Amino acid sequence: MESLRSQGKHRKYGTAGLSILMLTSIVLAACSETGSAGKGGVNTPNADPTKSTATYPITTKETLTSWEGLNNNAITFYQNLAETPFGKQLVKETGVDVKYIHPNDQQLKEQFNLMIVSEKLPDVIEYDWTGRSSGSYPGGPEKAINDKVILELNDLIDKYAPNLKKKLQEDKELDKMIKTDSGKYYVFPMIRNPSGLVFRGPIIRKDWLDELKLPLPETIDDWEKTLIAFRDKKGAKAPLSVTYVNGNFEIRDAFIGAYHTSNSFYLDDAGKVKYGPVDPQYKDFLTLFRKWYAEGLFDKDFALTDGKVLDTKMLGGQTGATVSLLSGGMGKWMDAMKTKDPKFNLVGSPYPVLQKGEKPFTGQRDFKYNPGPSKAVSATTKNPELAVRWLDYAYSTKGSLLFNFGVEGESYVMKDGNPAYTDQIVKNEKYSLQQMVAQFTKPNGPYEADERRNWNTFPQQDEAVKVWSNTDAAKHTIPAFLTPTAEESKELGKIINDVSNYKEEMFAKFIMGKEPLENYGKYVEQIKKLGIDRAVVIYQNSLDRYNKR
Repeated sequence: MESLRSQGKHRKYGTAGLSILMLTSIVLAACSETGSAGKGGVNTPNADPTKSTATYPITTKETLTSWEGLNNNAITFYQNLAETPFGKQLVKETGVDVKYIHPNDQQLKEQFNLMIVSEKLPDVIEYDWTGRSSGSYPGGPEKAINDKVILELNDLIDKYAPNLKKKLQEDKELDKMIKTDSGKYYVFPMIRNPSGLVFRGPIIRKDWLDELKLPLPETIDDWEKTLIAFRDKKGAKAPLSVTYVNGNFEIRDAFIGAYHTSNSFYLDDAGKVKYGPVDPQYKDFLTLFRKWYAEGLFDKDFALTDGKVLDTKMLGGQTGATVSLLSGGMGKWMDAMKTKDPKFNLVGSPYPVLQKGEKPFTGQRDFKYNPGPSKAVSATTKNPELAVRWLDYAYSTKGSLLFNFGVEGESYVMKDGNPAYTDQIVKNEKYSLQQMVAQFTKPNGPYEADERRNWNTFPQQDEAVKVWSNTDAAKHTIPAFLTPTAEESKELGKIINDVSNYKEEMFAKFIMGKEPLENYGKYVEQIKKLGIDRAVVIYQNSLDRYNKR
């Protein structure tokens, strides 16, 4: 394993404000380097791993730069994270001033690529480095390290991140997730808590169901009857609608899973990687939605529906069912309508199946490691130790309270030893809980989500999680943090880009009737020509290597 010391041309120590502190830290770290590392593991020195050589706040005149998204709810109040109560409190507690660079949400990939090409890199970068999708780093983390874009973190975590190090020593599953197959750590991870793994699914107007004396739909046939009633008796112009953003149909695997396939890569019952959109049964899903589109049951304008448009349709009674997020969808809409229409009621609906009593083949279920809002340290940073110590604060007890609950006495208080949000947060008459929380915390980012944190404002949300969790998604979902080799990632990137563009184009044409379903076989042949079978092999190899870590 290449140590940080051998990467000298990418590492420069800080100036006056840090020199004495860093020298002390380096000496202390060197004195502890008597342990050994297992394959890919953090070095385990003889010293007590739970004791930090760092104290907070850090005394330094140096500043850091961080490239990361700004939560959409926070944008209601502030244009930069540094201006928020959270950002200001983080400076107080860590002693480190940070300049934040916020990319445009709609142009995240483009702005990331421009930043990388310019070689003007900030100190830390919050992005998906896995190389798994078109929206992640091409080539994956190994290539990002080899390209001298980000640093391998093994030595840095060992010496300057005792809080994260302790978590990795205690959680071998997490430890496997955040390193490459060769054992290189590359990010400070966003760690979901167990109750935060399921947060998306089918959502339906329960008040409409009650008015029409209809049960909660379970099967595809149930759904068709329900959507017909919404169209004919409620006047819904788009009984079922979903967002379609950046060429991605946001239905995910709802309805598609009823046919025991997926809208992307998945694991079959034998644990082998498959690509759903070329399965024979995927045509059955397309046939269903072609029919629903033609009959006005599925949104005629689905290709033009982004988040704001869907908000208008849901709140204006044009749409009675969708697939969306727990807070950013269900909670937001119910909160917006609680005074305008007290009868407005949304609930989570089961993932549809073909036969009543079946367990849904798949659904949305993520893993404890969330690659997207995780941070890497750039290879050009002048202060890698400072960056790492700043990042590690989030995994400390005090840092965790700030990231999860905000500022004590303002956004939360301690009650019987547990943090509880204040009335300012949960009973604000003007703004939603999510909007208030986004000012005082970091809703997503490199830290561990606290199990005691709950941003659900309605009991329907808690119930929806239970309903959406009742699937076989855990068995059929491919981990989002597999790390293909640099060569595989380069090959995979081109295949996925070509396949995704063609697949989405044909998806829309099939549903709109612009392409006859009789041509499904030709469509499959073309995707195979674009290399999908090779992509499946690459994913399978990556999965096999991951399982052996």
